[in-house]
Amino acid sequence: MNLLKGTKRDIAVFLVKVIAIYVFWYVLYHGWLLPDGRLDLFVSRNIVSVTANLLQISGYEVFTFDRMIGIGPANGLEIIDGCNGIETIGLFIGFVVAYPGSNVRRWLFIPTGMILIYLVNVLRIYFLAIIQYHWFPGFQINHDYTFTLIFYLVVIAMCVIWALFGEAKPLDQPQSA
Repeated sequence: MNLLKGTKRDIAVFLVKVIAIYVFWYVLYHGWLLPDGRLDLFVSRNIVSVTANLLQISGYEVFTFDRMIGIGPANGLEIIDGCNGIETIGLFIGFVVAYPGSNVRRWLFIPTGMILIYLVNVLRIYFLAIIQYHWFPGFQINHDYTFTLIFYLVVIAMCVIWALFGEAKPLDQPQSA
């Protein structure tokens, strides 16, 4: 079943699934994971560590402290809970689970998407640190708009890829009209 060519019932089922998964994820994240703090702290510190290594490889003198990362005398960036990508990863997983498709492809696509979202976020922090160091006046607009747009466009693109190819038949099988 391809939702893009589906009936009103198919679309309604998808929307109910999306809403249910969103409510479940919201309650799980905001009711348990976020207050507990360990997952967010781990992911934020990991992003700082990986980004620091990339910046050092690029020749920058980097400082880190807990969730903070910066270059030289710059103020540095703090990777707060809303900027570590966890909520976005949860929403991405929810879309892939709710949208029809092959379960085998789904369980291969979800970790791939999670890794891609993580890597895009690391690159976002990498470039924001460089912008903050070299061009501080441009930091805020790039943080608020440029990289937020790029980040979410990648996530939307992955959702579109799932919608188009999640249920695709292998090329050697005849497809029905």
